Amino acid sequence: MPLSKKNPTSQKSWSSLKEVYNQENNLHINDYFKNENNRLENFTASLNDLYIDFSKNRISKKAFDLLIELCKETDLKENIDKYFNGSTINETENRSVLHTALRSKNSDSTEISEEVKNTLSKIRTISDEINNGVRRGYSGKKIENVVNIGIGGSHLGPEMVTEALSFYSQGIKPYFISNIDPDYTENLLKSLNPETTMFIIVSKTFTTIETLENAKKVRKWFINNVNEESIKDHFIAVSNNTEDPKEFGIESKNILSIPEWVGGRFSLWGSVGLIISICIGFKNFEDFLSGAREMDLHFKESHFEKNIPVVLALVSIWYNNFFNCETEAILPYNQFLGKLADYLQQASMESNGKSIDRNGNKVDYQTGTIIWGSTGTNAQHAFFQLMHQGTKLIPTDFIAFKESLSGDAEQHRILTSNFLAQTNALLVGNKKIGNEIQKNIDGNKPSNTILINKLTPKNLGSLIAMYESKIFVIGSILNIYSFDQWGVELGKSIAKEILKNGKSNLDKSSSQVYDKLI
Repeated sequence: MPLSKKNPTSQKSWSSLKEVYNQENNLHINDYFKNENNRLENFTASLNDLYIDFSKNRISKKAFDLLIELCKETDLKENIDKYFNGSTINETENRSVLHTALRSKNSDSTEISEEVKNTLSKIRTISDEINNGVRRGYSGKKIENVVNIGIGGSHLGPEMVTEALSFYSQGIKPYFISNIDPDYTENLLKSLNPETTMFIIVSKTFTTIETLENAKKVRKWFINNVNEESIKDHFIAVSNNTEDPKEFGIESKNILSIPEWVGGRFSLWGSVGLIISICIGFKNFEDFLSGAREMDLHFKESHFEKNIPVVLALVSIWYNNFFNCETEAILPYNQFLGKLADYLQQASMESNGKSIDRNGNKVDYQTGTIIWGSTGTNAQHAFFQLMHQGTKLIPTDFIAFKESLSGDAEQHRILTSNFLAQTNALLVGNKKIGNEIQKNIDGNKPSNTILINKLTPKNLGSLIAMYESKIFVIGSILNIYSFDQWGVELGKSIAKEILKNGKSNLDKSSSQVYDKLI
């Protein structure tokens, strides 16, 4: 069964939301705290180690209730069920969307359960053998480095998670080759010892041009330094294409599949996450999946008013469509999460960057937002000035951890003090007049507080799954397909055409640049 196809702007709640916005858009967030006795109770939600406070937003309980009604009018509950039960909700590619099955212990399909079980078994075996020194390089030396060769979803998620969970490293150093820029790859290879390095080539089709060209370069380097026969000891493939990896020199036992029902940008939970499991160990990888699974259950079963992904999605829709906010910032106060915004940028913008609805009509409302961000406190010394005093209204997620990993309580207290100070300053501002008018800060800037006990594999799994489900909710309500990426495919096809036929089909401007560039 496909997703429902209801235009959100045609719903009664949308018209009512317009009216409420016109009545309330100039109110200060403080007014809501004064007028709503139970605001903190109504605008917080929690799950295990995660606590979400969305009370510091320019949204009244009345508007929030109407957004909940919008969920019902656009059949969100039914769409969530279809999301999890394997319905063909990616209609334009005729596929199910079941990356959640990669972390689920129960599936409606025995075939899917078996595939997930077999893949996890392979991940466990490879991870344990490398970490325990059972699987070694051609010369008998222990593997010390693992290089992931992939791009997009085959790179951003695994890199983000391995960095985020580097505190839990088992001693293997991860590296990533994604961009087809030859200078970076050449420079990295200079620093690697082929005797102690394992390479993982990640490509669903084993035809992605960036990945294949980089893999060929690495293969040539390896053969020049070692020999062709030893490729079998140092290369693993993650792909649905089993024949081309064999021709590359990779043994069957070292080829892991990517199910058709898993999209690239949501694939880190399975075979694409092999490098994660190698680096943090399979037990921690299991905990990572467990945290995501708990968030999935919360998303499926919780009432919308206290459903964390639903709440975050509704806040996003509110600002994007009624306040005309074009961007959202993600600000984790933990340096290990330095690549979280990059990962969510792809996950969100590749999913909901659409202008055609599920009925095939051009939309006349806003869909996906621009996702960006950095880590606190670095961000405070970079772009916070614009957030506090600029002309842009930027809804922001602040993410903080109650406990540090190192145990340095004093420095962690300074970090969290900055976290609290910034959300407070965005809210209250600093009114100045007269000669000090240049120092005036209006405040009334929105933020969500996401508080997590500690950065563990399990809690990170929950956090990522939370954002994945938020993305789905936005696409569901806004009546767009979140799981295709035809804009990306267009650029790929034109690049292939240029490589094959030169500038013959380029526009005049690009043709002129072609002459100067190539």
